[in-house]
Amino acid sequence: MFETLLLFHVCKHQRSLFPKLVSYNRFAELEKEAALPITCFLKTCLSGDCTGIAFAGSACLKVFRNQRIYNHKIFKNIAGRGKSFVGRFFGFKLRLICSKKGEIINFVFAPGNADDRNPLKSDNLLKGVRGKFFADKG
Repeated sequence: MFETLLLFHVCKHQRSLFPKLVSYNRFAELEKEAALPITCFLKTCLSGDCTGIAFAGSACLKVFRNQRIYNHKIFKNIAGRGKSFVGRFFGFKLRLICSKKGEIINFVFAPGNADDRNPLKSDNLLKGVRGKFFADKG
């Protein structure tokens, strides 16, 4: 879906807004290198404060379709095969904790095959959370 947006909309209609736009293949190579700096930026600059009530949730981030697992090598050793209520996928799970105001308190990326309960058992994800904490069953 992102490839379609990049190739058919941005490259044709918004080229002037992105003068140093790279090809999709080059973008896919750079994506892996940019993941850690973007995560650090989000953790340090955009995190909110706990208001006494916090909610946990998770979302699936598909890297690509299941049929392309063996063709793509970009996230080969990082992503994993997982299962969600929608179906099977290859990618990551985003687990986040937000306040009652909707501000993100903390988040973590994990391979798609990781158990949803494990990050909640660690102290790193629950750092900064106080008061009541709600999460779904999984």
